[in-house]
Amino acid sequence: MSALNVLSLRRWAQLDTAEQQRIMARATAGILDPKLLASIGEIYADVAARGDQAVADATAKFDKVTIAADDLLVSQAEIDAAHANIDPKLLDAIRFGIESVRAFNEAQLAASPNWRKEIRPGVTVGERHHPIPSVGLFVPCGKGSYPSVLVMIGTPAVVAGVTEITVVVPPLPGTTTVDPGVLATAKELGITRVLRANGPAGVAAVVLGTQTIGKVSKIVGPGSPAVTAAQILAQIHGVGTNMLCGPSESLILADDSIDPIRLTADLLNEAEHGADSAALLVTNSMAVIEAVDKELVRQVGALPEPRASYARSALSNLGGAFLFDTMDEAVAFAGDYAPEHMQIATANPDATFAKLTYAGEVLLGQHSPVSAANFTIGVPATLPTGGFARINGGVTSRTFMTTASIGELTEDGLRSLAPATLALADHEGFPAHANALRIRGMG
Repeated sequence: MSALNVLSLRRWAQLDTAEQQRIMARATAGILDPKLLASIGEIYADVAARGDQAVADATAKFDKVTIAADDLLVSQAEIDAAHANIDPKLLDAIRFGIESVRAFNEAQLAASPNWRKEIRPGVTVGERHHPIPSVGLFVPCGKGSYPSVLVMIGTPAVVAGVTEITVVVPPLPGTTTVDPGVLATAKELGITRVLRANGPAGVAAVVLGTQTIGKVSKIVGPGSPAVTAAQILAQIHGVGTNMLCGPSESLILADDSIDPIRLTADLLNEAEHGADSAALLVTNSMAVIEAVDKELVRQVGALPEPRASYARSALSNLGGAFLFDTMDEAVAFAGDYAPEHMQIATANPDATFAKLTYAGEVLLGQHSPVSAANFTIGVPATLPTGGFARINGGVTSRTFMTTASIGELTEDGLRSLAPATLALADHEGFPAHANALRIRGMG
């Protein structure tokens, strides 16, 4: 076996417990750091006390951008100008992405309609779905420009029918300007409220409400550890959030049937996001690892900085090559890892998928790269990280819906439930529960 140039190589069974835990935790430890949470709590307290001025001051302190407190909300004129002057090819791409994401979410809602069913004579149950009243959508702007994030989280909110949507986005580094691509996307979606602010302070503003910024019911969107910590603390203030959206992570399950050149390109999709990202190649073939590592030398070498450095870190620190004796062991590890993005690059992707447990997103085959999923397939690209795919999924229209359970009984239906209802009410010591039936002459 030759030495590897870019990929770190790990045999999972040979790692000690501490290293296994570090790999599985990835960047989550940084997000849940008590000092970080405490510092974000101080920002919340300041925004609660001083409102808009606290948001402006935080933006000056942390982003080095001076914005007047009464200029935090982007004007409609700025949104219109960005939309009018954007590169037509980019605008077409934004529209294409919105169309795809809209199609996915409309199909999802159609597959989960309001419903009622009589489950026994006189006993009818069901559900009714309804959009939440308001939402904050965080769009990052630090390591790059991300109109695709607003496409991915804004379109489902619009399809769901949310009436009050506020976009929170930091200004472009060193300026008071919001990324024109994000503003053009907002206009395409019919979103008119865009808040330019430091990330954690902006999140706190929509969570708490200020003099000019309305309080929302839920906040979603990917961001830095500080932004994610701010969303975690939002729940203390009665505002919901969907998941932990930390640094990007991807895992590719591969066997020796793959094209190593394509696999290498796909592996770099998420690796180039940041030094704290994790990109994993999981396989039972050392030959695949060696072929990909050789190709990585060429493909990483062609990347500009800082993307090349980001990729090298993501493929060595928290990611790299993970070698297993069998593909079944590799698939079991992948499900335990529960990555944000997963691509299955095997001879029979569907058969491999059937054995898989958890992942935020699963892309089948080498014609389905993460880059297409991030922008244009239509599947959600804002997904749980840090293993939270074990309990949650990506941002879709369901993220912005509430579900009311429905129950309806006829008199005979209630009578059929009376014996069991009374037995449980009496056992648990709730006489008023039982009296609701006895007063009706039942029991």
